[in-house]
Amino acid sequence: MKGKNTILFFLVVALIAGLAFVAINGLTIGSYTLGSVNDSIKLGLDIKGGVVVVYEAMTEETGAALTKTMEQTKQVIGRRVNELGLTEPVITIQGDNRIRIELPGVSNAQEAINMIGQTAQLEFARVIGTTPAYAGMTSDMFESETVLTGENIADAYVSSNTYNQPVVALKFNSTGTDLFTAGTRAATQEGTQSGQIAILLDGKVISAPSVSKILTDDSAIIEGNFTLDAANELATLIRGGALPVQLQEIQTSVIGPTLGLDSLKSAINAAKIGLILVVIFMLVYYRIPGLIASIALVLYATIVLYVMIGFNATLTLPGIAGIVLSLGMAVDANVIIFERLKEEMLVGKSLRASIDSGFHRAMRTIIDSNVTTFIAAVILFIFGEGPIKGFAVTLMIGIIASMFTAVVVTKTLLKLSLGFTDRKKLYGSRG
Repeated sequence: MKGKNTILFFLVVALIAGLAFVAINGLTIGSYTLGSVNDSIKLGLDIKGGVVVVYEAMTEETGAALTKTMEQTKQVIGRRVNELGLTEPVITIQGDNRIRIELPGVSNAQEAINMIGQTAQLEFARVIGTTPAYAGMTSDMFESETVLTGENIADAYVSSNTYNQPVVALKFNSTGTDLFTAGTRAATQEGTQSGQIAILLDGKVISAPSVSKILTDDSAIIEGNFTLDAANELATLIRGGALPVQLQEIQTSVIGPTLGLDSLKSAINAAKIGLILVVIFMLVYYRIPGLIASIALVLYATIVLYVMIGFNATLTLPGIAGIVLSLGMAVDANVIIFERLKEEMLVGKSLRASIDSGFHRAMRTIIDSNVTTFIAAVILFIFGEGPIKGFAVTLMIGIIASMFTAVVVTKTLLKLSLGFTDRKKLYGSRG
């Protein structure tokens, strides 16, 4: 029996060591590849670098109307961010009328901010007064009548005209095609004379072509002496849709990738030093239980990181703090258990009986402390934003993992360790 327990003990230790090795180096078996934690885990903006911008909606709406407007604004911004090709954006509504946008890995922060915050109200308007429209004029400088808006456009993309200059090509939806046909019919007086259709973006004319015949096509082009970048930007804005409300930028933070990685290295080094000191203390003071607790902590870290990868969670600096805090709670649980174990051995119980009794006596204290901390983490997750949520997520995952490793894994290894020794002094007994 003792020999079997010894073999099982070292098999479990070898399994944990193998999992840790895979977490660090990854694993490839034939066509199946399991990436390392370093390659698989998503890094947050404070580590990867990027931009955080907070906008405030300039509106007098309140209640349900404001809520609807903010949700629409969030959706439009989401489409624009996707059009920019940015990955893993985080867009959240803060309070009643603010939107927070986190864009990891952005190389040109100002360009992204300008693209996201522009209202982009596109309008085709028939010029009806005696004053013609020209590029650069605002809508109040001439008389006009709206023909269609950006809502009637199905697609927009960059093309080129006969002079090989960049233009923005538009594709109307069915309603837009009918409205455009009606607009050109009115502008040309049933095709008998020339008229003018002005194309405005946020109330400013970007092009004002003349129209001499009724157009029934479902497409049009916008010419405006564009550069290729400017044409691409306008097409992106049109595809993303117009914001339902004007936004004012009230806070911007740009984090360089070097600063983020330096912070990550500092946090990891601090965690390493703390872990080494904890392991040394546990080994010196508790001996075999301390060694088992250290092995369980390795499993704890592996579980937490792979659960985060499985949930597609993002690792942030506050998240690392949450992992370290839950790591401390795992150590604290082990300390409570081992102190109870020592007390049981002092009254003359056998090692096996002391382990069972020690865990039983420590369980209520461990559950109480972990449950109260878990409740606090849930509250932080529900009411927090951004980094606070990251901290709460890793703390909750860490608490569950630490309960499993401290209670199940540690107890199992302690009992299996009796297969190769039953000397109480090796289990921290001073008696």
